[in-house]
Amino acid sequence: MNEKVISKRKNGMSVLFITTLLLIAAVFAVIYGADLEKHWLSGIGVFWLCIGWFPYLGLKVLKPQEALVLTLFGKYKGTLKGDGFYFVNPFCTAVNPAATTKLRQSGDVGDSPVKTSVNSLNGKNAYEMMSRKISLKIMTLNNNRQKINDCLGNPIEIGIAVTWRVVDTAKAVFNVDNFKEYLSLQCDTALRNIVRLYPYDVAPNIDTTGDGIADEGSLRGSSDLVAARIRDEIQLKVENAGLEIVEARITYLAYAPEIAAVMLQRQQASAIIDARKMIVDGAVGMVEMALERLNENNVVELDEERKAAMVSNLLVVLCGNHDAQPIVNSGSLY
Repeated sequence: MNEKVISKRKNGMSVLFITTLLLIAAVFAVIYGADLEKHWLSGIGVFWLCIGWFPYLGLKVLKPQEALVLTLFGKYKGTLKGDGFYFVNPFCTAVNPAATTKLRQSGDVGDSPVKTSVNSLNGKNAYEMMSRKISLKIMTLNNNRQKINDCLGNPIEIGIAVTWRVVDTAKAVFNVDNFKEYLSLQCDTALRNIVRLYPYDVAPNIDTTGDGIADEGSLRGSSDLVAARIRDEIQLKVENAGLEIVEARITYLAYAPEIAAVMLQRQQASAIIDARKMIVDGAVGMVEMALERLNENNVVELDEERKAAMVSNLLVVLCGNHDAQPIVNSGSLY
């Protein structure tokens, strides 16, 4: 179903003015008809007072970035878009199946909700009347954190924030039962489909792009790429609901509590090994430089045994975790 925009109905003020004048005229007709004993005039005035308020039901006020989907006896008549004061057929009714659906998002659909008791039927009806307008603003859906296994089978917890808006009100209202719940479900599904393709950290021999070549993609290191793929996946699913996904961002990413401590130890061990490799490489380079300088400047002649002792001492000093405590040798090595 395609959206039909009604743009030539901004005559609410003139209808309000004319209807009000006619009601005032009907009051005077009743009064003067009774005084002048013209019963037909009084009858016309009474008749108009009984039905003259009916055009007020067709007056609609829209704020910027709001829309109203109208149906007449079950048939879709069109959508009011744009701010203004409209007059439509009083028999038209507004439709918004997601009027009472509240998700964890900013700028939820509808006007300010009426503060009523949850068990009050009148309060619920009043709320539905107030929230039949569909917001066209950009809104943010903050989905709950989910526990998902990455491509290595490690359980992780991840949460996303999806920025979205309604672009086709007819599809949003008539193609799906509740477009907000539909969006939330598709966000959960798309998140699982994409996350299971990536490891949490970079892992060898893992293909995350599907081209058959191992790459260095990961949830932690390629968050922008992962978010873009999640956004495209959600957009593909909600296209038939008239929604546009503006952006998707990862808001929370961590290992699940049951393996978080073990993975932290693993990361610490990996960091310590990398640091030790760097220290050893630097120490070996410094020892080589020291021996070359001593040789070039003829400071001292060292045989192989003395060189080995010097290298051992320098490596102990440079690679140790504590400050060096030198021992002065007053004798000879021999």
